[in-house]
Amino acid sequence: MAAFNAIKNGLALVLVCFLITSCGFHLKKASSMPDNLKQLTLVGDDEKSALFESLKNELRASNVELISAAKDKALLYLYKESIERQTLSLFQNGQVAEYELAYGVSYVVKRPGEKAIEKRFELYRNYQDDPDHALAKAKELELLISEIREQASRRIVRELSQL
Repeated sequence: MAAFNAIKNGLALVLVCFLITSCGFHLKKASSMPDNLKQLTLVGDDEKSALFESLKNELRASNVELISAAKDKALLYLYKESIERQTLSLFQNGQVAEYELAYGVSYVVKRPGEKAIEKRFELYRNYQDDPDHALAKAKELELLISEIREQASRRIVRELSQL
């Protein structure tokens, strides 16, 4: 009986592996930067912003050398981020219960001898508001925006690796 269960489990494992490989699933490879983006000049509207610093750290972690402006090297220009809040729902007394946060990022990549590529994307998050716990909700919003900034900087690096 134990041998039958072992064979049955082995066949189930082989079947699952076969189904996963036949559907086209594969693990995502670590993406690397194209050669013409290994050295990059990073500038922006607000070079002291948290997004700019987060992007700088992500680029360094991706083995991109940040250099001062040079004509024969790529340039990444980061525009100022935008954050918009929209009301999603209200309490019965008319106070806002839930917001949708839209975080917009725009940037331009200029590579020598190629046309400039302008990109824009938005990330959305919903969060609940509670006027009785205003301080805690303000801290929660601050953490949420910080996480969105980190996600945006990772997305920019991922998009750069696909150019």
